[in-house]
Amino acid sequence: MATMTKMTSRDQLQAAIERTSDRALLLFKHSTRCPISAAAYDQVLAYLKGEPQEGFEYMMIDVIADRAVSNEAAERLGVRHESPQVIVVQDGQPVWHTSHYQITAGELDSKLKSL
Repeated sequence: MATMTKMTSRDQLQAAIERTSDRALLLFKHSTRCPISAAAYDQVLAYLKGEPQEGFEYMMIDVIADRAVSNEAAERLGVRHESPQVIVVQDGQPVWHTSHYQITAGELDSKLKSL
């Protein structure tokens, strides 16, 4: 099972983006106040408990507690903020993103295998 690290600072965001030249990043933006986000979170966890792709780093931003980090991610990556949202970053650039009910364990498995 892969683990998902909570990202709480802009420095962590910067370092994670820099590491994407060696290892892709799956960034999950999660709102602790939203039932849709809770369902998406469960789907991400189900994916991580299955057979997640190696070569990826898995990180989460709590968009309520760490709003500045969430806003910085949207600005740096050029992906309009949504919550819940998954953004996959390779070589410092977003290569895929999705949100809301499209975040499922099956969709994550399918897309990450193809990257």
